[in-house]
Amino acid sequence: MTKKPIRIIELFAGVGGFRLGFEGYQKDGFELPAAGDFETVWANQWEPPGTPTRQFAARCYARRFGSENFVNEDINKVLNDVEAGLVEIPDADLLCGGFPCQDYSVTKPLSQSHGIEGKKGVLWWDIHRALEMKRPRYVVLENVDRLLKSPSKQRGRDFAIILSCFYSLGYSVEWRVINAAEYGFAQKRKRVYIYAELTEDKWDLEEVNNHIGVFAEAFPITDRVERVNAFEIGADPYEVSNHFGISDKVSRFQDSGVMQDGKVYTAKVFASYDGPVKTLSDIVIPEHEVPEQFFINPEKVASWQYLKGAKKEKRVNKATGFEYTYAEGGMSFPDPLDRPARTILTGEGGAGASRFKHVIQQPESDRYRRLVPDELDQIQGFPRGWTNTGMTDGHRAFCMGNALVVGIPHAIGQVIYRRHTLRAK
Repeated sequence: MTKKPIRIIELFAGVGGFRLGFEGYQKDGFELPAAGDFETVWANQWEPPGTPTRQFAARCYARRFGSENFVNEDINKVLNDVEAGLVEIPDADLLCGGFPCQDYSVTKPLSQSHGIEGKKGVLWWDIHRALEMKRPRYVVLENVDRLLKSPSKQRGRDFAIILSCFYSLGYSVEWRVINAAEYGFAQKRKRVYIYAELTEDKWDLEEVNNHIGVFAEAFPITDRVERVNAFEIGADPYEVSNHFGISDKVSRFQDSGVMQDGKVYTAKVFASYDGPVKTLSDIVIPEHEVPEQFFINPEKVASWQYLKGAKKEKRVNKATGFEYTYAEGGMSFPDPLDRPARTILTGEGGAGASRFKHVIQQPESDRYRRLVPDELDQIQGFPRGWTNTGMTDGHRAFCMGNALVVGIPHAIGQVIYRRHTLRAK
């Protein structure tokens, strides 16, 4: 029997981090290994407000992977067209995507609607619709870790709604907050990854979380487990939206957990890793390759030092005249080359002084400079020059601020493919 690849639908594709991690890439002079036999059969990327000049991530994706089965259009409209029978999305085994963190509250109960309806424009509900339509066996999603504790008035409600949606569709779920640097990657980037699976197997939730789950295999943890919580959620997201977390001062969700049939196990866990570690020094390019505009004028160094330094200052609100004390801690200046980078943000581009942009000292000359786009690509685990597809340096930085660390889905994909292959035997 001929083995079939694991077919993927990729939503909110950006510049292709998930696809690169799963499929690998062997062209354009790049050589990245695949996590297994994966094939992306359909992908979508759309950058609001949708003007052609804003679609730089989509153009990069199409340049690297081709335009076949790639749709650069608002996913909500695409799904409406699918429901109307105007277009089709192929069947797939796995759905993946890095979706924005927004307010996921539900505006009407299931009994009063044809499906779950969230606030207009909230993209989780488009993922939910796609899951209802295509029913892939596997789901891998990425989001900022504050998803587990938002909103502030109902701690953990948004994530509880997502788990309730998965429960109602028959999925079992694992999640883990992963700091990429704790597993040897070149960036201190902390994000929550969600793995869901249609399965008839009954899970020992604690055992899956700590020892035998997808995340436990891909990203091992120590035996140290703290702040264990166990509780249940319902399969009606509307009820969860109205009641979950109302009296909670902190979220019930810890940085690792499992949900099956509405039963939740969650705990704080700690990374176990003793392999090679990448730092900024592994990525910094030689001085002769750095465009001059990335070096900081010596006369402006003081501005950067001030913004990154510790402060405790009296300030006055211009609108009200109210006087207050503004305080913030200091940051390293320059960024140390013997450690992983800080989290890359969308505002990393541009020459203006900033508290959050990286500044390094060029080893050959000790001159201060910003990171160049080729370095930002590599900090996220993309090949050097991945986003060099005609967009500006600022747009390249923006794309990397929105991207994920490619090695994370690669490791997850290796576990999924191994288990998928064993089941097929």
